[in-house]
Amino acid sequence: MNLEDKIQIVKDQLKDKKVAIGFSGGADSTLIAYLSSKVAENTLAITIDNHIMPTGFIKHAKEVCSLFKIQHEIIDINFYDDEEFLKNDSKRCYNCRNMMYSKIIETAQKNGFDYICDGNNISDLISDRPGILITYGKNFNTPLIEARLTSKEIHEYLEENNIPYSKSTTCLATRIPTNTPTTKEKIERIGKCEDYISANTNCKIVKVRDFKEVCLCEVDDIDEILCENKFKQINDALKSYGCKKVALNLTPIDDNEFISLSYENGSFSHELPFTINLENTKNNFEKIKSVNPKEITIGNITINENGLIKGNNFRDYESALEEFMEILPKIRRNI
Repeated sequence: MNLEDKIQIVKDQLKDKKVAIGFSGGADSTLIAYLSSKVAENTLAITIDNHIMPTGFIKHAKEVCSLFKIQHEIIDINFYDDEEFLKNDSKRCYNCRNMMYSKIIETAQKNGFDYICDGNNISDLISDRPGILITYGKNFNTPLIEARLTSKEIHEYLEENNIPYSKSTTCLATRIPTNTPTTKEKIERIGKCEDYISANTNCKIVKVRDFKEVCLCEVDDIDEILCENKFKQINDALKSYGCKKVALNLTPIDDNEFISLSYENGSFSHELPFTINLENTKNNFEKIKSVNPKEITIGNITINENGLIKGNNFRDYESALEEFMEILPKIRRNI
C-alpha cells in the first residue's frame, strides 16, 4: 500500500464526522487535524497545557489551529499538583495520559464531538510507550494506526505538502529517568538548557536529559554543536544553569521511525522493548492456534511474553510485514 492510499484511509475514517483530536501540534496530531479540516463535518483540537512542555508549545498549537481554521480548546492541568506524577515511577506516562485523555473526552463530549481520536501511529507500537494502554482503555480512535502509517511516512507527507508542525512536543519530564522524583526545579533547568541550545544552533530537535551529576544533550544535528567551538559556549551556559557536567550523545536524534523486520527464507522475528500481557492479548484474537504460559500462536505468528514476535511460512518480506502490523494493535503490554 502506498502513502496516498494510507492517507485516503485516514480521510475515509474522518469524513463527515465531528472529530475531536488530542492535539499537540506535533507531526501526528497535525496530520489528523489537517486532513480532518478538509473532510470532517467539524473539527475540534484539544490541547492540554500541563506546565511541563517545551517553550512555545501552546503558541505553536494555536497558530496551527488558526491556519487550519479549526476550533481549538486549551485545557489547563497543572501536573505539579499531582503526587503520583511527581513520583516519576514506571507508570508515569500511563498516569500522564490517563489524566489528559479523561479531560479530552470530557471536553469533546461537552462540545458535541463523538469521534475522539489521538495521533498514535503504527511505529509507536514498537516503542516503549505504556500510555498506549490508555488509548485502548478509553476507546480513542486511532486513524493513523488503522492506516498503518509510520512516523517516517507522516513526516514525508507533511513536508511534501508544506504543512507546518512542531518537532518539539514531548514533555520535559521524559528527560528525567524513572524512579527519580520530578521537581519544578529540574523541569525549569531542563527547559532553560534546551532553549539555549535551540536559540544558539539550527537544531530542530533538542533534548537535555537530567542524570543528576550529568546533563546529557541530544540533538538532531551533531555538527551544529561541534562547529565553531559552540560546544564550549553550550558547556558554559548549561553549567551556569546548574549542570555540573555536560555530555553530548554522539548519536543524533532521528524521529523518522519506521518498522523493519529481521527476515530470512520466509521467516521473521522482531523483539519489542517491553513484556507482553498474554492474557489480555489473547482476548483480542478470535482464532488462537495454541496457548502456553510463555507464548501464544495465532496462525503462523508466535507472540512471546518476553516481547519476541516470530513468524514463518511467508511468501515474501512485504506479506510478513503486513501481517506483523496487523497484529501489533492487538498486543497488550505490561507496564
